[in-house]
Amino acid sequence: MDSRDRTLGILGGMSWHSTAAYYRAINEHVAAARGGHASARMLLASVDFAEVRDCQVRGDWAAAGAMLAREAAALERAGAGSIAIATNLMHRVADDVAAAVGIPLVHIADAVAHAAGALGARTVGVVGTRWVMSERFYADRLAEHGIAVVVPPADVQAELDRIVFDELTQGVVTDASRAAFRDAFAALTAAGADAIVLACTEIMLLVDAEDAAVPLIDSCAAHADALARIALGERSAGALAPQPHEKRARITPVG
Repeated sequence: MDSRDRTLGILGGMSWHSTAAYYRAINEHVAAARGGHASARMLLASVDFAEVRDCQVRGDWAAAGAMLAREAAALERAGAGSIAIATNLMHRVADDVAAAVGIPLVHIADAVAHAAGALGARTVGVVGTRWVMSERFYADRLAEHGIAVVVPPADVQAELDRIVFDELTQGVVTDASRAAFRDAFAALTAAGADAIVLACTEIMLLVDAEDAAVPLIDSCAAHADALARIALGERSAGALAPQPHEKRARITPVG
C-alpha cells in the first residue's frame, strides 16, 4: 500500500465538533501504533454546516449530495486514496459521493457493523437524527452485514433529533437530554438490542458506557478506528464493505 492509498480524504464540518473528534481519534490511534511524532496523512474538506443544514431542513438532498460530491472530487484530485464522510446522517448521500470519485468511500455503517460483530451483537438499537432512525439508508447498510436493527418510536425520534440539532451540534450538554437518551437506551434494550449504536457523531459528548445496560457503539470511534488502520496500511479502504453472500437482516421500530 503506497502513501496515496494511506492518505485519508475527510469530508468534515458536519458539525466541526465531531470532525475535531475524528481528527483526534485517528491521530491518537496512529501515534499509539507508530510512536514518536507519527500522525496520519489526511486531507480535510470542512464544509459550512449552515449550508448543509439548510439542505437538510428543505429536504434538498440532491443539492447536499452535489455539494459533498464536489468536495470529495477535490480531495481525490489533491491526493486522497479514500473518502470518508465524518458524520452519520450525510451518508444519506453516500452513493452520490461514491459516484463522484474513483477511490473507495469508507462507509460509517460498515465500520459500525464490524464493531457490532466484534461484540457478538446481531441486533442493535440505533439512535441519532430522525432521518437515520426513520429512513432505511443506514439500517439497510447494517442489514447487508446481517445486523438486525431496532429504532425508537416516532415521538422519541423527534425528541432525540431535537437534542442533536438544537443542543449537541452546538456544543450544549444537559442532564435532561442525557436522561432522554438513557430512557431510549433502556427501551431498545428491552426490545432485544444486544448493543446500542450512537449513530450521530456528537452523542458521545452527552453519554458514556454507564448510561446503558448493553454496550454502546460509538460510530465516530468505530469509523475513526477503521480510518486509522487504513492510514497505517493495516487495512485496505474497501475491506469492510459488505460481501454479496452476507444475509440481510430485519429493521424493526420499537413500540
